Amino acid sequence: MSKMFMLLAAIMLVIGGCGGPAKTAETVANGAAAAPVTGAMASPPAASSAPATSATSATPAAPTASETPAKGDATAPATPAKVAFPMIDHVVVVVEENHSKKVIQGNAEAPYMNSLMKQGANLTEMYAIEHPSQPNYLDMFAGSNLGVTDDKVPKKQFTDDNLAKFLIAKGLTFGGYSEDLPSVGFMGGTYKEGGKSYARKHSPWVHFDNIPKEVNMPFTDFPKDDYSKLPTVSFVIPNLDNDMHDGTIKQADDWLKENLDPYVQWAMKHNSLLIVTWDEDDRKDNNRIPTFFVGPMVKTMESAKKYDLFGLLRTLEDLYGLGHAGKSATAEPIADIWK
Repeated sequence: MSKMFMLLAAIMLVIGGCGGPAKTAETVANGAAAAPVTGAMASPPAASSAPATSATSATPAAPTASETPAKGDATAPATPAKVAFPMIDHVVVVVEENHSKKVIQGNAEAPYMNSLMKQGANLTEMYAIEHPSQPNYLDMFAGSNLGVTDDKVPKKQFTDDNLAKFLIAKGLTFGGYSEDLPSVGFMGGTYKEGGKSYARKHSPWVHFDNIPKEVNMPFTDFPKDDYSKLPTVSFVIPNLDNDMHDGTIKQADDWLKENLDPYVQWAMKHNSLLIVTWDEDDRKDNNRIPTFFVGPMVKTMESAKKYDLFGLLRTLEDLYGLGHAGKSATAEPIADIWK
């Protein structure tokens, strides 16, 4: 009896031992072994999760310059392309009045001007900014009309950035030569004594207190033979009879040849440049104006690329590594005419 009891006990012990390990294996299969599978679906391994997290981030990375649209976005103005400008010893800018490109180019009354167009770079899509005259002169000198929208003497003097200020700060020089200006630094609105016809509205540097009054000079101070005495950049303003404002096209053409052709001949041998432009058109050609560059560093060509007076200012600034006044900062410099 006791042997039978001991045999039954041994059998039960064997059966119980086999059941324990089987249950343990099932627990691992449905529990601990299942955990990695569940975890893999909910949270991928760190090495492969980084790109996915970045791509769907709630705070996307800031766009690059090429991804940011410039058009219509005041915070992202278009950046003009960099241009390799030549080194130029002297630049003379002559400003004529109130005629469109289609009136001057090919006009038999302007043979000298047309000869310069063919000798240098003729910009066939050059535009003034607005009407009337005075705001455009400010645009090409200071990159803004500074709130001036007519031809009256401004109610105040300005201290805004301008071409002359930048040149002087760089250790360079500027001169404004106005025909019939009665004296250096003259501040009057007009001067018409003895048949003279000076108008301050065409001499924008007069309106600024942050440049010396000595830069405001009569055209009689313009060198007659030794043009090396010229400032780095000069503006030449014919009087109202000789700039096409009141006089004829032929009269202006003759004046330009008589007074500036000697400089043109000198410039071709002395690394210097003449620019002739207009303040505005005659209100008949969408403000498209004649403009041409003549100098040894300029291609003989016609450029049909669209430019404006802000771009002319930008070009003068970039030629000498200056700052940018007003809207010239985002204007397209004249880039395609250089050798």
